Amino acid sequence: MDLRSYYGDPHVRRRMREFLGGPSDGEATCAYLCRCDSADGGVHRHGSERLDAFLEAGWEVGRSLWDHEGLIAHLDIEYVNYDYPGEAIKDPQRAFRIQQPLVDAIEEVLADYGVSALHLLTGRGHHFVWRIPYGTPAASSLVAVGRMPRHMALTNATIRSPRGDQLPVEACRGHAGLGLVMERLSHRFVEKAAPKCEIPVELTDVRVGPGERGREGLSIDLSEYGDPVHTRMIRLPFSAYLKPWLKPGLFSPDQHAELPLLFAVPQHEFDTRAAIDVMRDPERARDLARRVSARIPDGSDGTRRLIEDYRDSPLARFHDWYYDHQPEAPERWAETYDTLDLDRLPPCVAESVRRPNDVLLQPAGIRRLVATLWADGWHPRDVAGLIRSKYERDHGWGGRWYYYDAATRADFYTRLFASWIAVGNDELVDYNCQSEKEKGLCARPFGDCDLTDWRRRALERRWT
Repeated sequence: MDLRSYYGDPHVRRRMREFLGGPSDGEATCAYLCRCDSADGGVHRHGSERLDAFLEAGWEVGRSLWDHEGLIAHLDIEYVNYDYPGEAIKDPQRAFRIQQPLVDAIEEVLADYGVSALHLLTGRGHHFVWRIPYGTPAASSLVAVGRMPRHMALTNATIRSPRGDQLPVEACRGHAGLGLVMERLSHRFVEKAAPKCEIPVELTDVRVGPGERGREGLSIDLSEYGDPVHTRMIRLPFSAYLKPWLKPGLFSPDQHAELPLLFAVPQHEFDTRAAIDVMRDPERARDLARRVSARIPDGSDGTRRLIEDYRDSPLARFHDWYYDHQPEAPERWAETYDTLDLDRLPPCVAESVRRPNDVLLQPAGIRRLVATLWADGWHPRDVAGLIRSKYERDHGWGGRWYYYDAATRADFYTRLFASWIAVGNDELVDYNCQSEKEKGLCARPFGDCDLTDWRRRALERRWT
């Protein structure tokens, strides 16, 4: 069965429309559709009425996180390998088996809160999706706890969906609030799962050291909460998964001919091993679409309990402390952040400040800078300000920061890694020269350098 024949199945299209938020195109609640396989890597917004055209073209289809009727919560868990990026496609049974302790922990924690989520499988991992309708106590609480850079209020007022709707404030602040409570969730996941996992579990796509099959790890990818809500999307259930063919470096052209078609499918009434087989068989995926709903469930009651737990946590107190401090304004960067004495920093960190592209786009590079300046007594909000000052200067970023927001991105990653240290979850075991060399992030692989004292000072500043 070819992809267009598969996409022509009415049950496949019905399930996709359910995920868009309605039984028909005209009733979809998502703000836009987009291609996941765009050649330029950008997110180009189209109205939901274009779904049939997307499918007839054989594209990989996503929907916006921005929804007209509520907030969309999304957790993305995946196997990553920095030496063999196609490993999860070549040996899916192993890649998904390694993820199982983490998936078990996620399902257990979500059940503790009473969160109902749609569980999807894609080529490299798992996705858990639920919605929080506007007007519910949970949505109101997320809007109340959400934090945004001040300038984003002006930016958001200019954003409109393909049908002309303005991006509402509650969508922006609620998405930011979700990012805070998702940090709380991720801490619980790691605490439960990491001791049982064969390979490292990281928050976002942090590069790790070598393991059994290269530098492999599990990512709890919260990165979508580091960007404004209107810029991020989720792949539709039953959509094709075309990354193995489109992402450079995964497979050679000869290998592409041997790959099966891959689809994003709900995990329903079968274990992960069986789900992998369904994901690689268009006939079985099409049969699944006849029987299984892809509607995003209402998880607002469970989310309300999650928010209550978050508010009572040390993490929430850290977030309050973090946002009580204001970073330096851009007009003061020359006399503040630009005066940082790089000669007293470890060479790898100093080099990432001098030449930030692309080390300060890599979560591992940001994490190292955060740990170092935290050890040096910096308030982490100023670390975010320093990173923003690099993002908004000409370091060859191209048009990246015309679409995404530099301040939001810098705040998110700095907060994420600083909180992980502060509340006692990060022992900085890989904050050492040998690990930096193994990650490929050492600026002086044959020189003298020692991070031992920096690590000691960073751990001394922990809150717990």
